[in-house]
Amino acid sequence: MSSSQPLPEEEPSKLHSLAERFKHPFAETRQDIKEDHSALYDIKVKLTHTKHQLGKFGNLFNPNHRHDEEHERQTDEKRTKIAESHRFRSFAPEREGNQIKWYVDGRDYFWAVSIALERAKETIYIEDWWLSPELFLRRPPYYNQEWRLDQILKRRAEAGVKIFIIVYKEVNQALTCNSAHTKNALRDLCPEGTPGYGNIQVMRHPDHNMLENAGDMTFYWAHHEKFIVIDYNLAFIGGLDLCFGRWDSHQHPMADAHPAGVVNEIWPGQDWNNNRILDFQSVEDWKSNELSKAEYGRMPWHDVAMGVIGDCVYDIAEHFILRWNFVKRDKYKRDDRFCWLTLSGRDGKDEDLVAVQRPKHPVGEYVHHPLSPLESKALGRQGTVHAQVVRSSADWSSGILTEHSIQNAYIESIRNAQHYVYIENQFFITATGEEQSPIHNQIGKAIVDAVVKAGKENRKFRVIIVIPTIPGFAGDLRDDAAAGTRAIMDYQYKSIHRGEHSIFEQIKAQGVDPKNHIFIFNLRSYDRLNKTAAMQKQEEISGVKYQDVQRGEAEEIMGSGIRSEGPDGQHDDLSGNEEREKQIDQKRQFESKKDDAGVNDAATSIDSLAKNAMLNGPKVSEEPWAGDPQAEAENFVQEELYIHGKLCIIDDKIAICGSSNINDRSQMGIHDSELAIVMEDTNILESTMDGKPYEAGHHAATLRRLLWREHLGLLPAQDLDATNDPNAQPPGDSANDVRGGEEYEFVADPLGDEVWDMWTGRASKNTEIFRQLFRADPDDYVKNFDDYDKFLPRNGNKQGHLYDPFMPVAEVKAKLDQIKGHLVWMPLDFLKDAEMAETGLQRRSYFDLKGLYLPPLLLFRGEHIRCRPRGQQLSSPAALTLRLKM
Repeated sequence: MSSSQPLPEEEPSKLHSLAERFKHPFAETRQDIKEDHSALYDIKVKLTHTKHQLGKFGNLFNPNHRHDEEHERQTDEKRTKIAESHRFRSFAPEREGNQIKWYVDGRDYFWAVSIALERAKETIYIEDWWLSPELFLRRPPYYNQEWRLDQILKRRAEAGVKIFIIVYKEVNQALTCNSAHTKNALRDLCPEGTPGYGNIQVMRHPDHNMLENAGDMTFYWAHHEKFIVIDYNLAFIGGLDLCFGRWDSHQHPMADAHPAGVVNEIWPGQDWNNNRILDFQSVEDWKSNELSKAEYGRMPWHDVAMGVIGDCVYDIAEHFILRWNFVKRDKYKRDDRFCWLTLSGRDGKDEDLVAVQRPKHPVGEYVHHPLSPLESKALGRQGTVHAQVVRSSADWSSGILTEHSIQNAYIESIRNAQHYVYIENQFFITATGEEQSPIHNQIGKAIVDAVVKAGKENRKFRVIIVIPTIPGFAGDLRDDAAAGTRAIMDYQYKSIHRGEHSIFEQIKAQGVDPKNHIFIFNLRSYDRLNKTAAMQKQEEISGVKYQDVQRGEAEEIMGSGIRSEGPDGQHDDLSGNEEREKQIDQKRQFESKKDDAGVNDAATSIDSLAKNAMLNGPKVSEEPWAGDPQAEAENFVQEELYIHGKLCIIDDKIAICGSSNINDRSQMGIHDSELAIVMEDTNILESTMDGKPYEAGHHAATLRRLLWREHLGLLPAQDLDATNDPNAQPPGDSANDVRGGEEYEFVADPLGDEVWDMWTGRASKNTEIFRQLFRADPDDYVKNFDDYDKFLPRNGNKQGHLYDPFMPVAEVKAKLDQIKGHLVWMPLDFLKDAEMAETGLQRRSYFDLKGLYLPPLLLFRGEHIRCRPRGQQLSSPAALTLRLKM
């Protein structure tokens, strides 16, 4: 081989290796030492983590442990300066030029969310009190199985979208929402080795692990925010969790039995619920339901939310990043499955503002968000709404000093009101000063100030409050199991008009008559279960109850959606589940007897009468019934229309919407974590106020008009298909359709005499009819418990059904013809001569945990009071306290 020829590739390697050996004769020994050093290093890191883990027990004796070191004090000072520079002392500034769209009730909101989620390209943030993976965002479910929440998230994860979810971790003894099921169901959507693996991360907080987090456990308070951020381009915020029981339409149907075929049902499995009869049970078994749709009506649900495009999206995202990093620090600091999130605009020296930590031995990556440049997002001027994000947040929930900017916003906005304050809320528990301990939020004081000022100026001014008639889900209010709900109601009455420190009495004390200014209402619905004679015959012939048919349908359409595709491309086989197969077979057996029962040949009756109370709805008296006329009477039902929205509209200019109830839990900052948005539209709507020309804000005024029309029955019923409904599209796709016309103009003036006459007139007539037909409770005729037993004897009729089942059906239908909309008066005299709550629960019965003495009132989340079938008792006061819903 000539010396001029190049060396083979391996020969230079050998020469290089020889040279290295002469240069480093002990290389192998060095490598062994390095490996030993690495092993020692790993041991050192593990010992460090263990030391910090054990150090958490010291937090039991140092509740200020997140704020006592120098760098923590500096961060607190930075946050305080920022808040002090903002209105309402919020972490977020006022933002110009947002595009904000309102959504009333779940049908519109969930449809819009389904579209927005499906379009996600980079990231999805979701924060919820409760999240049900099996929730259908479009109805009916049988024809919309691809629009189940978990299936949408699975598709987006497989497409590479990073999904971050925070849900409240409940106390198992008190709540039935089962966040463990939420976590496991979502994580299992994309198993290891399949597309999307690792793209769905779910955090639960607070931690209840005594060994892991002894000094920071929180049993009493909840994470209650409800918001979504998608790609930093849009956000949703309001009162609607992505969970069972929330989907509803403007007509609020209660019936969901379908003789023509169970495929037409709207609420499958546990999504169909009436908490006054039975609370959600074992929600991980999403297909089951212990209530028969052929026997009971559901509890209808009213709610409000917003869709946002603009700079406020960044502020909502910032709150999420803070919460994520705080939970990472508090619970998952040594878990490499969860990353730290850094944020553009809050990086470098300001990353501490969103709780980014850089420990000496970090576990988990640092991922910068948004994933594409912030400048590419739909921020800046996008619309006409001046808005600001506000929150309730504190050390336990976010690792920050207490912020209660939601309460500040309510107080300032109400106190400055000139014409009216309109409130829809799940609760109304507030104080007028410092004499109503343990209640401390001062929204009641702001109402007193605004009313007294208007009264002394002889100015027409109204405060209109719409809240649930029963702000929890107890069955019979006389039962021991309802003690918690009665305590909430007791505090509400004392907030409003009972006692010298109530709002009414404080106004009276200053020479103004509160009855001229403050008006309290509830909402109520009726319907007819379509349990026809043919359907009953079908049950007899097939030997299958309709309730079993419900279960079979839920199993078939909900069970099929959770089959995971394994690494080999095969789906998990659920066919071996004998109970599942049995339920599906029962459904098929029932359906096979349809012709034999004459279902197709019999006269038909519609599946719901809810539309009859709405605009242009037919008369109930003209609706046909497929069967014996008197048997129809057994199928009429009523229930309170549960108000879950957290909304305040002022003077047709300002709207506040979010997750925050009017009670100390939501408003004080130190308790539940909440998020809301304050909005004022610069787009002027020429309107009237008390008969005079008035410049209203387009956003607030049109929202108020739509809500009033719904409650008055001046809106048409909605179809299930929202494809062509502008109000069911995401923000940016279309503006709100205000449903203009005669009815829209009729409710234009919130202080107009004609509007008020209809409002109070319909409330009075509806209240009267519900009393006559159903003995709907609570009621003003019930002033003590003896009255209660006379008004509605115990163990009488089924919950929600006609009081007198023998009343001629023609008379029943004629009376139902008179109900318009859903508005009824709140019974302010209910149990006024009785002790509503046991003394220990009502006043100073404190449950001691972690050295905190907290009145049970403050335990009430109110999303649900855990209900039991009537007659089942709670075992002890302590058990009652534990079962109070968060």
